[in-house]
Amino acid sequence: MPATDIERGLSTAEVEERIAAGKINRNMELKTKSVRELIIENLCTLFNLINVILAILVIMTGSFKNLTFLFVVFLNTAIGVIQSMRSKKMVDKLTLLTSKKAIAVRDGAEVELDLDQIVLDDIIRLGRGDQIPADAVVVSGEALVNESLLTGESDLIKKQPGSELMSGSFIDSGLLRARVVHVGADNYVAKINNEAKYVKKVNSEIMNALNAIVRFASVIMIPLGLALFASSVSGLWDAAGTPGDSALSWCFSELLAGRVPSSALLSTVGALLGMIPQGLVLLTSSVLAIATVRLARRKVLAQQLYCIETLARVDVLCLDKTGTITSGRMEVEGTYPLPVEGVGLAPDEAPVPVDTTVLDFALANVARATSADANETCQALLNYYADRPVEVSEPLSVIPFSSSKKWSGASFAQGSYVMGAAQFVLSERIFAQVENRVAELADTCRVLVVARVDGFTPDGDMVGEAEPVGFVTIRDEIRTSAAETIGYFNEQGVTLNVISGDDPRTVSSIARVVGVPGADAYVDATTLDTPTKIDAAVDRYHVFGRVTPQQKRELVQALKRRGHTVAMTGDGVNDVLALKEADCSVAMAAGSDAARNVAEIVLVDNDFASMPAVVAEGRRSINNLQRSASLFLTKTLFSMGLAALCIALPPYPFEPIQMTLINFFCIGAPGFVLGLEPNNARVKGSFLTNVLKRALPASVAVILAAALDIFVARVFGFSQLTLSTMCLLTSCAASVSLIWRISQPLTPLRVVLFVFVVVGILAGVIGFPELLSIANLSMGEAIILLVIVVFTCGVFFKLATMMDSLKPRRRHAATGFGRGVRVRLGRGGGKVSSTGSTAERFAKRLAADLAQRREDRTAREAEARALEGVEKTQPKKKKGAGVRRSRVTKSAQGIKVSMPSKKK
Repeated sequence: MPATDIERGLSTAEVEERIAAGKINRNMELKTKSVRELIIENLCTLFNLINVILAILVIMTGSFKNLTFLFVVFLNTAIGVIQSMRSKKMVDKLTLLTSKKAIAVRDGAEVELDLDQIVLDDIIRLGRGDQIPADAVVVSGEALVNESLLTGESDLIKKQPGSELMSGSFIDSGLLRARVVHVGADNYVAKINNEAKYVKKVNSEIMNALNAIVRFASVIMIPLGLALFASSVSGLWDAAGTPGDSALSWCFSELLAGRVPSSALLSTVGALLGMIPQGLVLLTSSVLAIATVRLARRKVLAQQLYCIETLARVDVLCLDKTGTITSGRMEVEGTYPLPVEGVGLAPDEAPVPVDTTVLDFALANVARATSADANETCQALLNYYADRPVEVSEPLSVIPFSSSKKWSGASFAQGSYVMGAAQFVLSERIFAQVENRVAELADTCRVLVVARVDGFTPDGDMVGEAEPVGFVTIRDEIRTSAAETIGYFNEQGVTLNVISGDDPRTVSSIARVVGVPGADAYVDATTLDTPTKIDAAVDRYHVFGRVTPQQKRELVQALKRRGHTVAMTGDGVNDVLALKEADCSVAMAAGSDAARNVAEIVLVDNDFASMPAVVAEGRRSINNLQRSASLFLTKTLFSMGLAALCIALPPYPFEPIQMTLINFFCIGAPGFVLGLEPNNARVKGSFLTNVLKRALPASVAVILAAALDIFVARVFGFSQLTLSTMCLLTSCAASVSLIWRISQPLTPLRVVLFVFVVVGILAGVIGFPELLSIANLSMGEAIILLVIVVFTCGVFFKLATMMDSLKPRRRHAATGFGRGVRVRLGRGGGKVSSTGSTAERFAKRLAADLAQRREDRTAREAEARALEGVEKTQPKKKKGAGVRRSRVTKSAQGIKVSMPSKKK
């Protein structure tokens, strides 16, 4: 590009022409869901639909007091919406930390623009700390660029005229101008983000189990509900004197006349409500919501409730090196002096202090002398010598680091020294003498040589032949907590894989330091050019270097095909595809917007050491919910069984007030107490299987006891009140037995809970017989009841023992033939089934159509924003180039925005 164009940039007319052509830098970042989408997502569920239908039936009867069950529905939905909104607010706040302004040259003047006001061919000016807003080509100047968020490569990349700049990377040092070559969807970052724009299915056993229970209940409810309603209507028809041709015709005539059979509807709704595990759904939401609050106190943001459970179940954890194991900064690994102290001092040179090596003196003072434009290497040296007693010497002359020279230097009273890459500092003869030592140190670190020279020319070149005085090794700064955290996952039996875009030797050395098993064996992903090779590498290696974003995703997919539950950590754009694909994704708050927005868990303080806390919360939630869920599911199962039994043997034995006693003392109170106590035991087996193993024995025992109660009542002619009392007490006996069993091993809290349940049931039965419709049993009735109670408890414990002896099923997932294939290997043999469905494909097409509409709307908004940018440039031309702007730099906390001070 001609120099005149570089200085002038685009004209206003040229900018407007590109806006009209749609060549605008539209914002293509992955965004959080809107408030409307979050509300709809939590509102439109099968659970809510069933309850709304039942509520409509109750409203038809006019018995509004029986709508109290909607409180549970409202509370459960509110918890989901509030948690989603809280997560969205936090992520949106984190997004504000990144750069949102750029300097462009238009009509010969520098103007400040929002990123979405940049157009194709704009000349942008970039300096140290600036984030590159769009793909560009350098037209003047030079700089060192940090592309670690995009590629995972921690080394700085030199950029000079003709070099390509990728959007999303940072300028580490230097100043340049570049011409924008891609905008909007054509940018490198946008292409990766677009591949991640699909709806990720949450892999949660608890959620899948709850959905399965609700779906099963909804299917069973339809025939049972119709049969119960028909049975109730038939009873009303008999009571009315059997008018008309049949009970059905009589019912229709009553409805047409505006007389709703309220008692039939209410009894049916009451039975159906017992089949819906409302308390279990609410308990699950409450337990997981409390877990997210606890994690928030530890600076961990869970963006959706069920991800806590998923992380507790992972058996493979894929770690990104930069930003996860390492902090993203550099540190001094060690210094290695050569035996040359005191040799070759010039007559006018002061000696180096006797208690300091020449190497330490040179490193500390050259770093201090060049600190005005400190790059990451210089900053690492400054940190290293900050608390070391090395004498400070005033520099006589300073040669800043240059990417063309590959070294920096300074002259002091004690002599002149340079620091840089050995190949560029030393002559071929001298380099040959130390080449083996450099190669040995370079196996795990970046090596710099420190050498004495006679001085510097006015142009900044070395005078005389450089004489090495030692070496310093620089490496990625490993987080202090990394080794301990990785040791924790090793103890838990989690397989660890380190996947990075950096050199595999560097990745391997860092993995060894922090204790990753199998870190000595590594693979360069540039050799994994076929799916077969990737599959083979997954089984053999645990350290992967030079991995592209697409390969990271393919590695995660290969692990999932083997039936693993995979978690992925990352902070850069290059991690987005893998984060989206993983069963549970963890991002650092200091990373890219895209990584934060697609991750289920965000570590707000960027500390990998928070991961064990997330696992602990997940274990507590899963293990406690498995115990508590068995109580709620027992009620669901025996309600279904009793409803089916009472269709043939009416009436339904329980009165609503009696179910209140069971719901509180046998289900609600123990369920919530057991659901919130500490529990760090490892998660074993399937959630639904574990729950059913506990719930089925109690449900079968209650159904058998109820059938026996009904049989005895009919044989001996007991009253309906006596039958209800017997069913209530036998059900309580089975429930108390279940509470005793799931409370093992006993703790002081569980003992208190058990006593509370027993005393509460006895107090209710003895103290409030009229309120709870308890009959005054005769001696014979009491003896029969006692026999049935003993029988019920015996059946429960026998069935529970049988359930515990069953071996767990083995499941392995596989894919193929263009659609998902699930393979189940169990005690009865194997079964193959498809995971795809027509409904799922329709939903995907619908989602794609909605996404296209959003894209079109975004395009219109982008054009309007770009035109605003043109208007901004008009007054700026008169003010010249003195534009105040914000500066974005990396800090210990992540990304730091420095705002210009306002002139008073």
